[in-house]
Amino acid sequence: MFENQYIKQRIQKAQDLKQENKNPYRNDAKKTISNAVFIQNFEHLKTLEEPKDPSKKYSVAGRVKFLRLMGKACFIKIEDQSGILQAYLSQNDLGEDFILIKKNLEVGDIVNVYGYPFVTKTGELSIHTLEFKILTKSIIPLPEKFHGLTDIELRYRQRYLDLIVNPNVKEIFKIRSLIISNIRKFFEEEGFLEVETPMLHPIPGGANAKPFITHHNALDVERYLRIAPELYLKRLIVGGFEAVFEINRNFRNEGMDHSHNPEFTMIEFYWAYKTYEDLIGLTQKLFAYLLEKLNLPKKIQHGQHQIDFEDFKIIPYKKALEEIGGISKEVIENETKLKAFLQSHQIKIDPTMTYGKLLSEAFDEFVEPKLINPTFITQYPIDISPLARRNDTDPQIADRFELFIGGKEIANGFSELNDPLDQLERFKAQVKAKDAGDEEAQYMDEDYVWALGYGMAPTAGEGIGIDRLVMLLTDSKTIKDVILFPAMKPIKMNYDDSITQEEKE
Repeated sequence: MFENQYIKQRIQKAQDLKQENKNPYRNDAKKTISNAVFIQNFEHLKTLEEPKDPSKKYSVAGRVKFLRLMGKACFIKIEDQSGILQAYLSQNDLGEDFILIKKNLEVGDIVNVYGYPFVTKTGELSIHTLEFKILTKSIIPLPEKFHGLTDIELRYRQRYLDLIVNPNVKEIFKIRSLIISNIRKFFEEEGFLEVETPMLHPIPGGANAKPFITHHNALDVERYLRIAPELYLKRLIVGGFEAVFEINRNFRNEGMDHSHNPEFTMIEFYWAYKTYEDLIGLTQKLFAYLLEKLNLPKKIQHGQHQIDFEDFKIIPYKKALEEIGGISKEVIENETKLKAFLQSHQIKIDPTMTYGKLLSEAFDEFVEPKLINPTFITQYPIDISPLARRNDTDPQIADRFELFIGGKEIANGFSELNDPLDQLERFKAQVKAKDAGDEEAQYMDEDYVWALGYGMAPTAGEGIGIDRLVMLLTDSKTIKDVILFPAMKPIKMNYDDSITQEEKE
């Protein structure tokens, strides 16, 4: 590592600074103003006859993104988190230090500038430098400015570099932070209590998913990374809390694609004395709140689609299969014909699949991609809803919905099953499915059933995928664009060879 010739040249410059008693990795930074505030405060100088104010002196700091040398002066562009500001350096102001700066300063270095605001002859607001320090010497050249960092896989593997050279990426993660912050504020304003539940579970539960398994040395037992916090949050409802939420990290040992990462973020919330219909109303209210706080219009562009947040629809599951999926009612209602229909469309099925699971395969293939505007699908088959309450009039369906936007599932909610005997039987059915080879079937959680035995108030609960929500609201094509460090297949990186002559130039 660090054997590339261009890196060696930069390392030598760092050594040269040390020989001149100029530490290239200082810890005495002074920053009194951000670039954005500096520009905002002194933009008016452009209108003055004498466009400068030497009485106002500030310190700015950031990374050098551009450097232009001109004999006894130079201009540099400094980027901090808020934006880019130009600085003017001259030998008249900096004396002998200017020669050292001119010799050793390069694009990528992190610097500290002290000076006053002025406007150049070309009309650009800048800082006139009176004092200058190299705070951190960058020994690896940044990708050259015209092509930047365009290798998609390298962008995800070296997100730190992606953030340095692609400003739009930084904006996505600022928006992500705002989304999470406003989700938290929304639920607090609605009277929910934020809680924390375990991430290491003795029994994985709360969703149909294959878990990651680890080992707890002190207890000498297996533990499972959380696939969902659901069963712990509902234990809190049993305990007497009436409205709780958790913004949580979940882990599922499953495949990866543009909308799935094995480690992801969700919010789950549980609301006593409410039904899934109440959740539908609350979810619509949440989206209106987020659009307002993010200053987004009611109609947003996502990929090739325009999504209208004033056009929420509610459609029952089988009706969606028929009217949106184009599958005849005769096929939908007949398990044998449904199997044949799926096989005729090269959809893989196996003998252990229940009727509800077959319907789910048909829904995923023929309905989900077509759900562009916000759509709540209701009346899910009970056998694919092991934790949801049975409908009072039709025991074959659950009081459940999923919200789809832009062809993706965004949320899942239902009136919770609070009958301990019914829950016990459904867990037993899940155990049988697991024994038959279904790796995603749920485990038996006897303590949860026991907790229900004490009585859980009628409750509604929901989970919303935050990563997919951020994808939607930032018009991102893949989940890797909205996760700072997404899961990647391990490879052996040859770092030195990644620095090319083209990048140096």
